[in-house]
Amino acid sequence: DGMNVLFIVVDDLRPVLGCYGDKLVKSPNIDQLASQSIVFSNAYAQQAVCAPSRVSFLTGRRPDTTRLYDFYSYWRVHAGNYSTMPQYFKENGYVTLSVGKVFHPGISSNYSDDYPYSWSIPPFHPSTEKYENDKTCRGKDGRLHANLVCPVDVTEMPSGTLPDIQSTEEAIRLLNVMKTNKQKFFLAVGYHKPHIPLRYPQEFLKLYPLENITLAPDPWVPEKLPSVAYNPWTDIRQRDDVEALNVSFPYGPLPDDFQRQIRQSYYAAVSYLDVQVGLLLNALDDVGLSNSTIVVFTADHGWSLGEHGEWAKYSNFDVATRVPLMFYVPGMTTSSVSQGERVFPFLDPFSNVLGLVPQGRSKKVVELVSLFSTLAELAGLQVPPVCPETSFHVALCTEGASIVRYFKASEEKVEEEKDGCDDAHRCFNEEPVAFSQYPRPADTPQWNSDKPKLKDIRIMGYSMRTVDYRCTVWVRFSPNNFSADFEDVHAGELYMVETDPNQDYNIYNNTSHSCFL
Repeated sequence: DGMNVLFIVVDDLRPVLGCYGDKLVKSPNIDQLASQSIVFSNAYAQQAVCAPSRVSFLTGRRPDTTRLYDFYSYWRVHAGNYSTMPQYFKENGYVTLSVGKVFHPGISSNYSDDYPYSWSIPPFHPSTEKYENDKTCRGKDGRLHANLVCPVDVTEMPSGTLPDIQSTEEAIRLLNVMKTNKQKFFLAVGYHKPHIPLRYPQEFLKLYPLENITLAPDPWVPEKLPSVAYNPWTDIRQRDDVEALNVSFPYGPLPDDFQRQIRQSYYAAVSYLDVQVGLLLNALDDVGLSNSTIVVFTADHGWSLGEHGEWAKYSNFDVATRVPLMFYVPGMTTSSVSQGERVFPFLDPFSNVLGLVPQGRSKKVVELVSLFSTLAELAGLQVPPVCPETSFHVALCTEGASIVRYFKASEEKVEEEKDGCDDAHRCFNEEPVAFSQYPRPADTPQWNSDKPKLKDIRIMGYSMRTVDYRCTVWVRFSPNNFSADFEDVHAGELYMVETDPNQDYNIYNNTSHSCFL
């Protein structure tokens, strides 16, 4: 009880990590964290785009309750005055601190990252964040471009640094302040990479020779994919290097050699991120707080790397919705750590590092909307109540049940538990499911299909992921009253995990009944 919380959230990180079985990536520091953590291999975001996903897991409410499907409304004004996870910790005596991208900046967090409700002091944003989309990538012509693929010499960058490096430095500074002041803290650190542009120190390319990089296993648009389900990756088309390729809209494809370069740079950006995480966790050791701090590591959603002929997020496929999720809880996921013992020595990804395996692994299907109640329980706070069916008027409640019950229990034991039932909610002993959703402006790919504004949404794809299958129904949606009409189904998808793990063969039309609950 009374542990600190270090909450690390990464932008656009799919589980390409050694601890998730990826054979190519070099991620020794995150793997080391996993080796002391419970790792969830089936964790899913509620919407595969930054602002809606973050507001959802920070409030513990689903997008239909936050009413945020785009970037242009603040939930406290637009939906309900919902308490957030950091706000709850702050109200329970914690100093709450935000570094980097935690809330999505802008309207969706009131241009303040929800300060002062959620944070004890104004959130920190790296000063070099403003150059992210500038022309800082040196092309073969020697000139600077705003490219997608953007390995850089850090010394040539504005202020000689990069945003995630600055965030790590600030987070380490705050850890030292908290140690000195002996204050209980909830420190959220949001890393930008591997979000586009794929801008990272160029030395990380050495870890991934291009000849070792393959294409996606299924780089084609599946034959039976409904057109409404396809995301036309408009954001990467706007980068200078992609624009120069002049690929056709909406299906492309990108040339094979450029696909390899994107995949290479995504991996390199992940290793750059791993170094930042390694430095941060090493600092937790340095201040002697590894034995009294819960560490959570996750992402806001995944990112397609050419699977289904798609790039970026903006879909209901696993590659877009599945995220890494791990919890390090001293004395629970590991035997208790003695004062001063090093748990997280920094590991250099350029040295050969032994493969570290997760301390514990759960295949249970879980959702990011459960983070709020899970962290409250782990910290010994009262778990917020389950939300009633309609909860716009309820300030403190959560739509995601705590997953602490999966930490220690063997898979069988959880099945037998009959408690935790509530008429409005599934019993714990039922097989868990994860819900995700994605809005579209039309049945066919448009220029705004990836990020439709609320007023333009006409169809909502509701997706249900179980351990055995993913089922998605694309139904009529009215933005005026936020209503979905499940009687008006525009298209459906059904993929069986065992026989079709990559979700290439849609069998929705082969079944006589809907697979959706």
